[in-house]
Amino acid sequence: QTRTSQFHALPGSAAAENHGRTGQHLEGETAMSALGTTATLKIMKLATGGCFLDGKELGEVFLPGREIPAGVAVGDEVEVFIYRDSEAVLTATTSRPLAEVGQCAFMKVLTVTKAGAFVDWGLPKDLFVPASEQYKPLEAGRSYVILVYVDERTGRLAGTARLHSRLSEDGSDFRAGQEVDLIISGFSDLGYKAVINHTHLGLIFRDDTPEELRYGQKLKGYVKFVRTDKKIDLSLLPPGLSGLDMLGQRILEHLRTHGRSSHLTDQSPSADIAAAFGVSKSNYKKAVGRLYKQKKISIETGRIVLL
Repeated sequence: QTRTSQFHALPGSAAAENHGRTGQHLEGETAMSALGTTATLKIMKLATGGCFLDGKELGEVFLPGREIPAGVAVGDEVEVFIYRDSEAVLTATTSRPLAEVGQCAFMKVLTVTKAGAFVDWGLPKDLFVPASEQYKPLEAGRSYVILVYVDERTGRLAGTARLHSRLSEDGSDFRAGQEVDLIISGFSDLGYKAVINHTHLGLIFRDDTPEELRYGQKLKGYVKFVRTDKKIDLSLLPPGLSGLDMLGQRILEHLRTHGRSSHLTDQSPSADIAAAFGVSKSNYKKAVGRLYKQKKISIETGRIVLL
């Protein structure tokens, strides 16, 4: 497969068919059924061990008997996720995976082989991540941000940890202040790398987050601005607020709910500050200093006090 840093609308992906509403089931629309997506399909006929669904342009899709909802009959519709089983047969499940085609999720590695790794994505059949789709060898027991795609060679669903090969860094379609869905996908000296709306990659500078973030964490954020090189700078702070402003508000709330005083000062151990607020000692000192200058707190020996 040809790799590029630009986003490709993968065949049958939710991102390709419904950009901006990735992975949502479209009610009231004539949605195409596609491998790796959720669709509402009609039961065509019963068979040994299950039934066959009308997969429209995909053809017949097998739904195992254990997956058939109670009380349904031929002609009824069921909402299912479509994949290929170990025999490459088009199969449906009423279970929901952690991610559909064109989506990312934090997945745990179950087993590792020379050919690749198998990760838990919420379905009985584990998702395969080829060795060629790993930016470094994945380790059993650890979790990684994985994007689901259709392997063009085998026609099966697979996963990739090489997000830069399939997600775009071109922010031309974004605007400053826009709210976005984020998944923390890595770290750098400048801050946190993040997947944006399952389709793009951006960077959150450390000063633009009021707390420490975890790899794989899902959260809301904002486009801070799109740089001249089209790369996307992100923030967890609503437009107009700084990280120190938000941290200051959290410190004041902490004081209000803890008897108007706290023994966490700018001299407290970094570990205690991180445990209470999830921020660095440096940022905590800056926020405390700002509150003191604003005459919202007083600094006494061994404690700060709400005024």
